[in-house]
Amino acid sequence: MDLTLFKMISKLSGRFPLVDGLMIFVSNRIRYTYLMIIVLMLFKNRKNKRIALETSSSVLLSIIAQFFIKVIYHRPRPFKRRKVGILIPSKMDSSFPSKHTMLTFAASTTILMFHRTLGKILIWLSVLTGFSRIWVGHHYPSDILGSALLGSVISLVTRFISFRQYGTKPEDN
Repeated sequence: MDLTLFKMISKLSGRFPLVDGLMIFVSNRIRYTYLMIIVLMLFKNRKNKRIALETSSSVLLSIIAQFFIKVIYHRPRPFKRRKVGILIPSKMDSSFPSKHTMLTFAASTTILMFHRTLGKILIWLSVLTGFSRIWVGHHYPSDILGSALLGSVISLVTRFISFRQYGTKPEDN
């Protein structure tokens, strides 16, 4: 199923220049939107500062988890095993987990817990980010699903630790 879905998406990649351009942009640049939102939250008010710090913690833990998973587990990227085109250059490291997807889901899940509207928008951007990573030929669908799940779980764990440490939600301050 994973390979079949990857091949279906891969067959479309490279045929639609506008979609290819959008997917390349999302794959390479959309993560800076998350960074900008976190930075803006840091300077807005006390409540948003705590949310930004918690989001940053989720992202940092995701980076650490992603590093250790790649050290322990290696899955060749799709273009190394199969004759598929890639739209942009890629590292030759493990396909799982997708750092882009994991980080965007960690950030958007944390923000979703506090700002429903903004969080929903960011979740959809995270889904688009994951899909773009398949579209450009860098990851299998299961890499994306696993990375989304890991990023979200890390965010929930960070929320639990923060809640236990402070005993309040940011809006209670």
